[in-house]
Formats: sequence, C-alpha cells, structure tokens
Amino acid sequence: MCLAQRKKPSVDLKLLTKPECHLCAAAKQTMDEITSEYNIGWQEISTTDHPELAEQFAEEIPVLFINDKQRDFWVIDPARLRLMIEAGLES
Repeated sequence: MCLAQRKKPSVDLKLLTKPECHLCAAAKQTMDEITSEYNIGWQEISTTDHPELAEQFAEEIPVLFINDKQRDFWVIDPARLRLMIEAGLES
C-alpha cells in the first residue's frame, strides 16, 4: 500500500525541547521528516514556556510524547517513530 492510500493516523505527537540543544535540533529534523511521510503534524513544547516540564524532564530532553504518554527521549529513532505512528493506523 502506498503512503497516499493510507488513512491519517490518529496520533497526537509532541516534542519537548529546550533552547540551544543539539539533540533537540536533530529530533525536530527527524520529526519533520517522518511526519511529512504521513502528512501529519506535531507540536513543539519548549521548556522556556513550561518550566515545570524542564524540571521534571531535565535529564531526558528532548522528550517525545504520543497521545500524552512519554515514548522516547534523547535521540528520536526514525524507524521506531514510524512504528509508533503506524500503530495509530490500527487503532
């Protein structure tokens, strides 16, 4: 099945980032690349705007949340992200 024939996954993707974070820059690039394959969006949440999250996840940033559950951190693996998005197709 080609990507154009797939239905849109029902997943809510959020990435917690902080300023001047090289891992965050790489994670954002991965998010852009993979979500564009599925024609879905994602939301960036900055610790600048949410200091309580900066404290809670200080050692794990960037952090990927899918449907408000923490699913990955530090390095966002493209293959793993695809699998998690694909899981949204089946729900």
